[in-house]
Amino acid sequence: MGFLDLISNDIGIDLGTANTLVFLRGQGIVLNEPSVVAIEVSSKKVLAVGSQAKEMVGRTPGEILAIRPLKDGVIADFEITEKLLSDFIRRVVRRRYLMKPRIVISVPSGITEVEKRAVRDSAENAGAREVFLIQEPMAAAIGVGLPVHLPSGSMVIDIGGGTSEIAVIALNGIVNNISIRIGGDEMDESIMLYLKKNYNLLIGERTAEEIKMKIGSAYPPEEEESMEIKGRDLVAGIPKTMKISSVQVREALSEPMDAIIEAVRQALEETPPELSADILDKGIVVTGGGALLKGLDKRLREETNLPINIAEDPLTCVVRGTGVVLEDMNRYSKVLIKSRRD
Repeated sequence: MGFLDLISNDIGIDLGTANTLVFLRGQGIVLNEPSVVAIEVSSKKVLAVGSQAKEMVGRTPGEILAIRPLKDGVIADFEITEKLLSDFIRRVVRRRYLMKPRIVISVPSGITEVEKRAVRDSAENAGAREVFLIQEPMAAAIGVGLPVHLPSGSMVIDIGGGTSEIAVIALNGIVNNISIRIGGDEMDESIMLYLKKNYNLLIGERTAEEIKMKIGSAYPPEEEESMEIKGRDLVAGIPKTMKISSVQVREALSEPMDAIIEAVRQALEETPPELSADILDKGIVVTGGGALLKGLDKRLREETNLPINIAEDPLTCVVRGTGVVLEDMNRYSKVLIKSRRD
């Protein structure tokens, strides 16, 4: 351990549309909070960040606004993202370090130069000494323990809140990748839209997410389930309860699911034949919160005829990957997108 390690503290951040996770070098994952900030409209003062702010989503009085500053995996609201990051960094890095931390942040692979700069600036303004960016599918692959430095190909599907990334990785690089801005959020929206269109029932984001997590599926389960949901009847304008089954939810989710399957097919079509052979042997690893959708592995297996492996603890793969990179920056220097001041 060098002198610098004692006076500074390096952190890895998975800055996600739905959740932000922070990995502290030498300690592991120290924070996992929703990417939500609640502010007072008149003064722009931050009232709450993370879980407390998420509790307020859809329930705030007019003078309080609960904002999700990241849309589709990229920064939609610059100032609020900065506040989110600095709050999380402050919580994790105590005052005991003399120097500002080095930070490795994961970003979607389809990110533009402007968006990269926004992430970098946010992190610097939030208190980073040096910022390194790493592409999400690469971080996920490292987090799962795939041998990214070898010439043999590995395929990762990372389904997050805002984006789904499908990448083929070999020799420390992404050979080909498809990044679509469809993920868990899009699934929630599909459920909301389905109920509105077919049953005139208006539900909130949190209810939609709950439905998806409880009875959502990508493939018919052995036993269909159902649950009671509450919302507002659009015709009568009053609160209403109804029963919804997993069959209906699967129908509601068919559009975002089809889009993800289509992207996987496209990625497979664009893969060089040598690497295709590797993927046939090793299969595809699925990470991200979307990997928790019931029956997703069966559906993907049916569509691609390839072995599908759902990663262990898929929600933390990306941040664990940033942690592995922090432990050995020299070894992984090739996978990092350097922070250049243009």
